[in-house]
Amino acid sequence: MGVVNRQLTLAHRPDGLVRPEDFALVEAPVPEPAEGEAVVRTEYLSIDPTVRTWISEARSYFPPVAIGEPVRCPGAGRVVASAVDAFAVGDPVYTLTGWQDYAVVRDDGFATRLPDDMALTAALGVLGNNGITAYVGMLDIGRPQEGETVVVSAAAGATGSVAGQLAKRAGARVVGIAGRPDKCAWVVDELGFDACVDHRAPDFVERLRAATPQRVDVYFDNVGGPVLDAVLKRLAGHARVVLCGAIAVYNAEHKPPGPANYLELITQRATMTGFNTFDHWDRFGEITDQLAGWLADGSLRSREHVLDGLERAPEALNMLFTGDNLGKLLVRVADDQSRPVA
Repeated sequence: MGVVNRQLTLAHRPDGLVRPEDFALVEAPVPEPAEGEAVVRTEYLSIDPTVRTWISEARSYFPPVAIGEPVRCPGAGRVVASAVDAFAVGDPVYTLTGWQDYAVVRDDGFATRLPDDMALTAALGVLGNNGITAYVGMLDIGRPQEGETVVVSAAAGATGSVAGQLAKRAGARVVGIAGRPDKCAWVVDELGFDACVDHRAPDFVERLRAATPQRVDVYFDNVGGPVLDAVLKRLAGHARVVLCGAIAVYNAEHKPPGPANYLELITQRATMTGFNTFDHWDRFGEITDQLAGWLADGSLRSREHVLDGLERAPEALNMLFTGDNLGKLLVRVADDQSRPVA
Protein backbone atom coordinates (compact mmCIF):
# COMPACT_ATOMS: atom_id res chain seq x y z
CA MET A 1 0.00 0.00 0.00
CA GLY A 2 3.06 2.26 0.03
CA VAL A 3 2.56 3.86 3.45
CA VAL A 4 4.31 3.24 6.76
CA ASN A 5 2.28 1.91 9.68
CA ARG A 6 3.42 3.68 12.84
CA GLN A 7 2.88 1.65 15.99
CA LEU A 8 3.31 2.44 19.68
CA THR A 9 4.38 -0.87 21.16
CA LEU A 10 4.79 -1.88 24.79
CA ALA A 11 8.47 -1.83 25.78
CA HIS A 12 8.14 -2.22 29.56
CA ARG A 13 5.30 -2.90 31.96
CA PRO A 14 4.77 0.39 33.77
CA ASP A 15 4.71 1.03 37.48
CA GLY A 16 2.31 3.81 38.37
CA LEU A 17 1.78 6.43 35.69
CA VAL A 18 3.17 5.44 32.31
CA ARG A 19 6.46 6.93 31.09
CA PRO A 20 7.70 7.56 27.55
CA GLU A 21 10.29 4.78 27.93
CA ASP A 22 7.48 2.26 28.56
CA PHE A 23 6.68 2.42 24.84
CA ALA A 24 8.49 2.31 21.54
CA LEU A 25 7.38 4.10 18.38
CA VAL A 26 8.17 1.74 15.52
CA GLU A 27 7.41 1.62 11.83
CA ALA A 28 5.97 -1.47 10.19
CA PRO A 29 4.60 -2.19 6.74
CA VAL A 30 0.94 -1.45 6.25
CA PRO A 31 -0.78 -4.85 6.24
CA GLU A 32 -2.31 -6.27 3.09
CA PRO A 33 -5.68 -7.93 3.76
CA ALA A 34 -5.76 -11.70 3.39
CA GLU A 35 -8.96 -13.43 2.36
CA GLY A 36 -11.61 -12.67 4.98
CA GLU A 37 -9.84 -9.52 6.21
CA ALA A 38 -9.99 -5.78 5.78
CA VAL A 39 -7.57 -3.00 6.71
CA VAL A 40 -8.80 0.00 8.69
CA ARG A 41 -6.97 3.29 8.91
CA THR A 42 -7.29 4.53 12.49
CA GLU A 43 -8.76 7.99 12.86
CA TYR A 44 -9.49 8.12 16.60
CA LEU A 45 -8.39 6.16 19.67
CA SER A 46 -10.63 5.79 22.69
CA ILE A 47 -8.57 6.38 25.83
CA ASP A 48 -10.12 4.40 28.67
CA PRO A 49 -8.86 3.18 32.07
CA THR A 50 -9.03 -0.42 30.90
CA VAL A 51 -6.06 0.26 28.58
CA ARG A 52 -3.93 0.66 31.70
CA THR A 53 -5.00 -2.76 32.99
CA TRP A 54 -4.24 -4.40 29.62
CA ILE A 55 -0.59 -3.30 29.72
CA SER A 56 -0.15 -4.68 33.24
CA GLU A 57 -0.01 -8.33 34.20
CA ALA A 58 -3.38 -8.14 35.94
CA ARG A 59 -5.94 -10.82 35.18
CA SER A 60 -8.61 -9.56 32.80
CA TYR A 61 -11.08 -10.73 30.20
CA PHE A 62 -8.22 -10.27 27.68
CA PRO A 63 -4.64 -11.51 28.11
CA PRO A 64 -2.06 -8.82 28.91
CA VAL A 65 -0.52 -6.99 25.97
CA ALA A 66 2.78 -8.72 25.19
CA ILE A 67 6.06 -6.83 25.21
CA GLY A 68 6.70 -5.67 21.64
CA GLU A 69 3.02 -5.65 20.64
CA PRO A 70 1.03 -2.50 19.82
CA VAL A 71 -0.90 -1.36 22.87
CA ARG A 72 -4.45 -2.73 22.76
CA CYS A 73 -7.01 0.04 22.52
CA PRO A 74 -10.45 0.64 21.04
CA GLY A 75 -10.54 2.89 18.03
CA ALA A 76 -12.50 3.86 14.97
CA GLY A 77 -11.58 4.56 11.39
CA ARG A 78 -12.40 3.71 7.80
CA VAL A 79 -11.67 0.72 5.62
CA VAL A 80 -8.91 1.35 3.06
CA ALA A 81 -8.60 -2.18 1.64
CA SER A 82 -10.91 -5.17 1.87
CA ALA A 83 -11.03 -8.87 1.02
CA VAL A 84 -14.20 -9.63 2.98
CA ASP A 85 -17.83 -9.00 2.08
CA ALA A 86 -18.71 -7.52 5.48
CA PHE A 87 -16.58 -4.39 4.97
CA ALA A 88 -16.24 -2.24 1.87
CA VAL A 89 -13.63 0.42 1.23
CA GLY A 90 -14.78 3.62 2.91
CA ASP A 91 -16.90 1.91 5.58
CA PRO A 92 -16.63 3.43 9.07
CA VAL A 93 -15.64 0.74 11.57
CA TYR A 94 -15.27 0.41 15.34
CA THR A 95 -12.73 -2.17 16.53
CA LEU A 96 -9.71 -2.76 18.74
CA THR A 97 -7.38 -0.83 16.47
CA GLY A 98 -4.55 -0.60 18.99
CA TRP A 99 -2.10 2.26 19.10
CA GLN A 100 -1.25 2.22 15.39
CA ASP A 101 -2.17 3.82 12.09
CA TYR A 102 -3.58 0.71 10.42
CA ALA A 103 -5.28 -2.38 11.83
CA VAL A 104 -6.53 -5.66 10.36
CA VAL A 105 -10.16 -6.54 11.04
CA ARG A 106 -12.30 -9.57 10.33
CA ASP A 107 -16.01 -10.28 10.43
CA ASP A 108 -15.65 -11.90 13.84
CA GLY A 109 -17.52 -9.78 16.36
CA PHE A 110 -14.54 -7.59 17.29
CA ALA A 111 -15.26 -5.15 14.46
CA THR A 112 -18.54 -3.29 13.97
CA ARG A 113 -19.60 -1.50 10.81
CA LEU A 114 -20.91 1.88 12.01
CA PRO A 115 -23.83 3.84 10.54
CA ASP A 116 -22.68 6.33 7.93
CA ASP A 117 -24.26 9.23 9.80
CA MET A 118 -22.69 8.41 13.19
CA ALA A 119 -19.70 10.54 14.19
CA LEU A 120 -16.68 8.38 14.94
CA THR A 121 -16.08 10.28 18.17
CA ALA A 122 -19.61 9.55 19.38
CA ALA A 123 -19.20 5.88 18.45
CA LEU A 124 -16.22 5.74 20.82
CA GLY A 125 -17.99 7.52 23.65
CA VAL A 126 -21.59 8.33 24.36
CA LEU A 127 -22.90 5.98 21.64
CA GLY A 128 -20.22 3.37 22.22
CA ASN A 129 -18.79 1.44 25.12
CA ASN A 130 -19.00 4.33 27.59
CA GLY A 131 -22.67 4.99 26.94
CA ILE A 132 -23.55 1.29 26.89
CA THR A 133 -21.64 0.73 30.13
CA ALA A 134 -23.48 3.62 31.79
CA TYR A 135 -26.83 2.31 30.56
CA VAL A 136 -26.34 -1.28 31.72
CA GLY A 137 -24.73 -0.36 35.01
CA MET A 138 -27.17 2.34 36.00
CA LEU A 139 -30.50 1.16 34.60
CA ASP A 140 -30.13 -2.64 34.72
CA ILE A 141 -28.10 -3.01 37.92
CA GLY A 142 -28.55 0.25 39.83
CA ARG A 143 -32.26 0.50 38.99
CA PRO A 144 -32.76 4.04 40.31
CA GLN A 145 -36.28 4.96 41.34
CA GLU A 146 -37.98 8.31 41.46
CA GLY A 147 -36.99 10.23 44.57
CA GLU A 148 -33.99 8.05 45.41
CA THR A 149 -30.49 9.46 45.90
CA VAL A 150 -27.90 8.32 43.38
CA VAL A 151 -24.18 9.06 43.67
CA VAL A 152 -21.81 8.75 40.70
CA SER A 153 -18.02 8.98 41.00
CA ALA A 154 -15.84 10.24 38.15
CA ALA A 155 -18.98 12.15 37.26
CA ALA A 156 -17.21 14.35 34.70
CA GLY A 157 -15.80 11.36 32.85
CA ALA A 158 -17.11 9.65 29.75
CA THR A 159 -19.08 6.95 31.59
CA GLY A 160 -20.01 8.73 34.82
CA SER A 161 -21.42 11.75 33.03
CA VAL A 162 -23.84 9.54 31.09
CA ALA A 163 -24.71 7.37 34.10
CA GLY A 164 -25.71 10.41 36.12
CA GLN A 165 -27.91 11.78 33.35
CA LEU A 166 -29.67 8.43 33.03
CA ALA A 167 -30.38 8.46 36.77
CA LYS A 168 -31.87 11.95 36.41
CA ARG A 169 -34.10 10.68 33.61
CA ALA A 170 -35.38 8.05 36.06
CA GLY A 171 -36.39 10.77 38.51
CA ALA A 172 -33.61 10.33 41.05
CA ARG A 173 -31.71 13.01 42.90
CA VAL A 174 -28.16 12.75 41.55
CA VAL A 175 -24.95 13.71 43.32
CA GLY A 176 -21.69 13.62 41.38
CA ILE A 177 -18.18 13.19 42.70
CA ALA A 178 -15.40 14.78 40.64
CA GLY A 179 -11.84 15.99 41.08
CA ARG A 180 -11.93 19.75 40.46
CA PRO A 181 -14.35 22.63 41.09
CA ASP A 182 -14.73 23.27 37.35
CA LYS A 183 -15.68 19.64 36.78
CA CYS A 184 -18.27 19.84 39.55
CA ALA A 185 -19.65 23.02 38.02
CA TRP A 186 -19.94 21.34 34.61
CA VAL A 187 -21.89 18.31 35.81
CA VAL A 188 -24.30 20.53 37.76
CA ASP A 189 -24.70 23.46 35.37
CA GLU A 190 -24.52 21.60 32.05
CA LEU A 191 -25.58 18.04 32.80
CA GLY A 192 -28.24 18.76 35.40
CA PHE A 193 -26.86 16.89 38.42
CA ASP A 194 -28.37 18.15 41.67
CA ALA A 195 -25.01 18.49 43.43
CA CYS A 196 -21.37 17.57 43.03
CA VAL A 197 -18.63 17.04 45.61
CA ASP A 198 -14.90 17.57 44.98
CA HIS A 199 -13.14 14.47 46.31
CA ARG A 200 -9.87 16.41 46.54
CA ALA A 201 -11.32 18.86 49.06
CA PRO A 202 -9.91 18.36 52.56
CA ASP A 203 -13.44 18.15 53.96
CA PHE A 204 -14.69 15.73 51.28
CA VAL A 205 -16.35 13.36 53.76
CA GLU A 206 -18.26 16.20 55.40
CA ARG A 207 -19.33 17.57 52.01
CA LEU A 208 -20.51 14.13 50.91
CA ARG A 209 -22.57 13.81 54.08
CA ALA A 210 -24.15 17.22 53.49
CA ALA A 211 -24.95 16.37 49.87
CA THR A 212 -26.66 13.08 50.81
CA PRO A 213 -28.92 13.89 53.78
CA GLN A 214 -31.20 10.95 52.92
CA ARG A 215 -28.19 8.68 52.46
CA VAL A 216 -27.39 6.85 49.20
CA ASP A 217 -29.70 4.41 47.43
CA VAL A 218 -27.52 3.78 44.37
CA TYR A 219 -23.79 4.27 44.04
CA PHE A 220 -22.22 3.99 40.58
CA ASP A 221 -18.52 3.52 41.34
CA ASN A 222 -15.83 4.31 38.79
CA VAL A 223 -12.91 4.90 41.14
CA GLY A 224 -12.74 2.55 44.12
CA GLY A 225 -10.29 3.39 46.90
CA PRO A 226 -11.09 5.96 49.61
CA VAL A 227 -14.04 7.39 47.65
CA LEU A 228 -15.76 4.01 47.59
CA ASP A 229 -15.10 3.62 51.30
CA ALA A 230 -16.61 7.03 52.05
CA VAL A 231 -19.78 6.31 50.08
CA LEU A 232 -20.22 2.87 51.68
CA LYS A 233 -20.53 4.68 55.01
CA ARG A 234 -23.49 6.64 53.58
CA LEU A 235 -25.54 3.71 52.22
CA ALA A 236 -29.27 3.58 52.79
CA GLY A 237 -31.19 0.40 53.48
CA HIS A 238 -31.25 -1.98 50.47
CA ALA A 239 -28.83 0.23 48.54
CA ARG A 240 -27.28 -0.98 45.29
CA VAL A 241 -23.55 -0.43 44.68
CA VAL A 242 -22.57 -0.80 41.03
CA LEU A 243 -18.87 -1.56 40.48
CA CYS A 244 -17.91 -0.19 37.09
CA GLY A 245 -14.21 0.58 37.61
CA ALA A 246 -11.50 1.39 40.12
CA ILE A 247 -9.36 4.06 38.50
CA ALA A 248 -7.94 5.10 41.87
CA VAL A 249 -6.05 1.81 42.18
CA TYR A 250 -5.13 0.83 38.58
CA ASN A 251 -1.70 2.45 38.92
CA ALA A 252 -0.98 1.00 42.36
CA GLU A 253 2.16 -1.15 42.54
CA HIS A 254 0.54 -3.29 45.25
CA LYS A 255 -3.11 -4.09 45.79
CA PRO A 256 -4.52 -1.78 48.45
CA PRO A 257 -6.53 -3.25 51.33
CA GLY A 258 -10.24 -3.71 50.75
CA PRO A 259 -12.73 -1.05 51.83
CA ALA A 260 -12.92 -0.73 55.58
CA ASN A 261 -16.64 0.02 55.47
CA TYR A 262 -17.77 -3.10 53.59
CA LEU A 263 -19.71 -4.27 56.65
CA GLU A 264 -22.23 -1.55 55.79
CA LEU A 265 -23.41 -3.94 53.08
CA ILE A 266 -24.56 -6.29 55.84
CA THR A 267 -25.95 -3.62 58.11
CA GLN A 268 -27.97 -1.99 55.33
CA ARG A 269 -28.84 -5.26 53.53
CA ALA A 270 -27.22 -3.70 50.48
CA THR A 271 -25.75 -5.32 47.38
CA MET A 272 -22.50 -4.71 45.53
CA THR A 273 -22.39 -5.94 41.94
CA GLY A 274 -19.68 -5.94 39.31
CA PHE A 275 -20.54 -6.24 35.63
CA ASN A 276 -19.12 -6.36 32.12
CA THR A 277 -20.94 -5.06 29.07
CA PHE A 278 -19.79 -8.05 27.00
CA ASP A 279 -22.50 -10.01 28.83
CA HIS A 280 -25.05 -7.79 27.08
CA TRP A 281 -23.62 -7.97 23.57
CA ASP A 282 -26.99 -8.85 22.03
CA ARG A 283 -28.50 -5.59 23.30
CA PHE A 284 -25.87 -3.17 22.01
CA GLY A 285 -27.93 -2.10 19.01
CA GLU A 286 -31.05 -1.51 21.07
CA ILE A 287 -29.16 0.48 23.71
CA THR A 288 -27.26 2.57 21.16
CA ASP A 289 -30.50 3.45 19.37
CA GLN A 290 -32.03 4.62 22.65
CA LEU A 291 -29.00 6.71 23.55
CA ALA A 292 -28.86 8.18 20.04
CA GLY A 293 -32.49 9.28 20.34
CA TRP A 294 -31.82 11.04 23.62
CA LEU A 295 -28.68 12.64 22.21
CA ALA A 296 -30.60 13.88 19.18
CA ASP A 297 -33.39 15.47 21.20
CA GLY A 298 -30.94 17.18 23.55
CA SER A 299 -31.93 15.30 26.68
CA LEU A 300 -28.51 13.61 26.82
CA ARG A 301 -25.31 15.63 26.56
CA SER A 302 -21.69 14.71 26.07
CA ARG A 303 -18.34 16.42 25.81
CA GLU A 304 -15.14 15.34 24.07
CA HIS A 305 -11.52 16.11 24.97
CA VAL A 306 -9.31 15.45 21.93
CA LEU A 307 -5.51 15.31 21.72
CA ASP A 308 -3.81 15.26 18.32
CA GLY A 309 -1.20 12.71 17.30
CA LEU A 310 -0.58 9.00 17.87
CA GLU A 311 2.53 9.81 19.91
CA ARG A 312 0.33 11.56 22.51
CA ALA A 313 -1.54 8.37 23.45
CA PRO A 314 0.61 7.74 26.59
CA GLU A 315 0.10 11.34 27.70
CA ALA A 316 -3.63 10.92 27.19
CA LEU A 317 -3.68 7.71 29.22
CA ASN A 318 -2.04 9.46 32.16
CA MET A 319 -4.61 12.27 31.97
CA LEU A 320 -7.29 9.82 33.06
CA PHE A 321 -5.44 9.25 36.32
CA THR A 322 -4.29 12.82 36.98
CA GLY A 323 -7.77 14.16 36.28
CA ASP A 324 -6.67 16.56 33.56
CA ASN A 325 -9.44 15.65 31.12
CA LEU A 326 -13.07 16.67 31.02
CA GLY A 327 -15.52 14.38 29.24
CA LYS A 328 -14.61 11.66 26.76
CA LEU A 329 -10.86 11.49 26.13
CA LEU A 330 -9.78 10.74 22.56
CA VAL A 331 -6.62 10.82 20.48
CA ARG A 332 -6.99 11.92 16.87
CA VAL A 333 -4.60 9.78 14.85
CA ALA A 334 -5.64 10.82 11.33
CA ASP A 335 -8.53 12.25 9.40
CA ASP A 336 -9.72 11.89 5.83
CA GLN A 337 -7.11 14.31 4.48
CA SER A 338 -4.12 13.91 6.78
CA ARG A 339 -2.71 10.57 5.63
CA PRO A 340 -2.71 8.93 2.24
CA VAL A 341 -4.44 5.65 1.55
CA ALA A 342 -3.64 2.90 -0.91
